[in-house]
Amino acid sequence: MDWVRAVGGRLKTDYRYSAGLCYNTFPFPAISDTKKAEIEEAATDILLTREPYLTMGKTLADLYDPDTMPEDLKEAHHRLDEIVESCYPGYPCASDEARLECLFKLYEKMTSKDK
Repeated sequence: MDWVRAVGGRLKTDYRYSAGLCYNTFPFPAISDTKKAEIEEAATDILLTREPYLTMGKTLADLYDPDTMPEDLKEAHHRLDEIVESCYPGYPCASDEARLECLFKLYEKMTSKDK
């Protein structure tokens, strides 16, 4: 979200998500197959944690309401966030500003002609 806030912009109070501005420009470092497997496992855990709630008739809007989000789903997302963040230099980031600084340094490196 730090990246989206910095590069995506807003329309009124809503974030503007754009493949060209947000997703395609997001700097993600090269990672090992082991780290990829950790990320895949954590993402699968989110889907498996979510599934029983969906079969009970809950919607994604219900599940992701910040005031009522189930604790186990929140924990599953936190686990994935930690694994992804651990892929970056300087982990754990001291602040959102430090994380954004790291992302922009990687973006600069990613877009440099002298890769």
